[in-house]
Amino acid sequence: MVTMTTSGSVVIKAGANVNEAGLSAANAIPQFINEAESYVNIQTRYNWTDAYSTLNDDVKMILNETVSDIAAIYCIEFDMSGYTSRAEALTMLNVLWDRVGLNIQFLKNVEKTDFIKDA
Repeated sequence: MVTMTTSGSVVIKAGANVNEAGLSAANAIPQFINEAESYVNIQTRYNWTDAYSTLNDDVKMILNETVSDIAAIYCIEFDMSGYTSRAEALTMLNVLWDRVGLNIQFLKNVEKTDFIKDA
């Protein structure tokens, strides 16, 4: 399905040390993107996937950021062995989760949601 982001965006956010070959061999990135899209839809109680084609570019970019952040988290968790240290991987996970949390709160905010749905 993969609607709100691309594999390239996910890999960039997962960092230079992500096991891209392992992810590709497992065909994991599209699966991670689909799971992330569902997570966003459920957390915000709105089916952004179905409405995606009707949204303006600003809204699409927030969704792209959120979904690619979540999918990047899954990629880092998939195999942390390529990172220079576990601390490096954990720092990346923390930064990504922080942005996800902020974006989910933004998308859940009724006033902002009304604005972006009408944008």
